[in-house]
Amino acid sequence: MKNALLIGGTGFLGSALACRLASADFALTLPTRRRERAKHLTVLPTASVIEADVHDPATLARLMAGQDLVVSLVGILKGDFQRTHVELPGKIARAAAAANVPRLIHISALAAAPDAPSEYLQSKAAGEAAVKAAYPQATIFQPSVIFGRGDSFLTLFASLLELAPLVPLACPEARFQPVWVEDVVSAIVASLDHPESQGQTYPLCGPRVYTLRELVAYTGWLSGHPRPIIGLPLALSYLQAFVMEWLPNGPMTRDNVRSMQVPNVCPQGCTLPFGLAATPLEAVAPGYLAKQ
Repeated sequence: MKNALLIGGTGFLGSALACRLASADFALTLPTRRRERAKHLTVLPTASVIEADVHDPATLARLMAGQDLVVSLVGILKGDFQRTHVELPGKIARAAAAANVPRLIHISALAAAPDAPSEYLQSKAAGEAAVKAAYPQATIFQPSVIFGRGDSFLTLFASLLELAPLVPLACPEARFQPVWVEDVVSAIVASLDHPESQGQTYPLCGPRVYTLRELVAYTGWLSGHPRPIIGLPLALSYLQAFVMEWLPNGPMTRDNVRSMQVPNVCPQGCTLPFGLAATPLEAVAPGYLAKQ
């Protein structure tokens, strides 16, 4: 049995990856700030969910001992990007290198670039650089927006559509190429059997590009709550996001709007690595969004 440390392993993508690795006979260590939020993973027979501060270098060093695989999964859409997307991945990579961990995988984001218009995308690029500087053989994945049961993407739209009589939509023509969470997990797991993936970066996308308007409309149709969609121009998109920043758990920020100025799509002709086939959104979304 091999050992794997999943940092950020109690989140949406991390939970899916934990289930897959547990079924592949990995012994998992899943650090979290609050263990009660990870009760869904305590049932995995090979998983150990522990409370730990992964920002503390000494704690990281202790967690790295004896690991065969470390996966860096932590990501946020608002908050302290420098601490979460840049400093933490650098700490993880340095700790993994110091402990001679054989494999390190880092989850970044599609369209991450130093000159991107948003702090989110800039910080993701800086995090990649920090990982590569400390652990050059790390494998990096850059998924587009990830969908699946329990996501914070289509599920969020469905919740909003149930409540709102109409939808004033920021950046309605923003382009996305959503990728199924299980396809992302498959790419991560497959990379372990491909030594040539070390030191490489892989964008991950689904088979089709959509506008945000199309995605919201499709979600409304599936969930039984179709609503009129009013596309907002850029200035009003920023104004809407500014107002939402003041709401508890507001669904959008101005930095999110800046991120949407960059198409969240893979290069033309790009496919999933390792011979994997991307699953269409339409084959999965009805299973968790359709009105029962």
